[in-house]
Amino acid sequence: QVQLVESGGGLVQAGASLRLSCATSGRTISVYRMGWFRQASGKEREFVAAIDWRGDSTYYADSEKGRFTISRDNAKNTVYLQMNNLEREDTAVYYCAAQTSSGTYWYTPNYAYWGQGTQVTVSS
Repeated sequence: QVQLVESGGGLVQAGASLRLSCATSGRTISVYRMGWFRQASGKEREFVAAIDWRGDSTYYADSEKGRFTISRDNAKNTVYLQMNNLEREDTAVYYCAAQTSSGTYWYTPNYAYWGQGTQVTVSS
């Protein structure tokens, strides 16, 4: 199995930046793609960004409007989500997830492993 441990969430003012980290362990050789998802209170979980574990392909939801950047460090088995110019609408629990086979990058059932989630709260 693959274990995911997230960090970097917190309470910030609108316009601030945060960088989320997701450290992976276990059978990381099986990882094909890493994704970030978020779920606001009372709403459904939504796709944020994804990156192929090998290669440079990245994928983003339209909602972040170019403010977010996903990256990875394979030597550290860690994926990052840089979030700039945060807005109140970005408030949510953010999850990282591992996809172990090729498939639609925004489709949550394609991700077999999930982190515990980290809370991001943006105040105005």
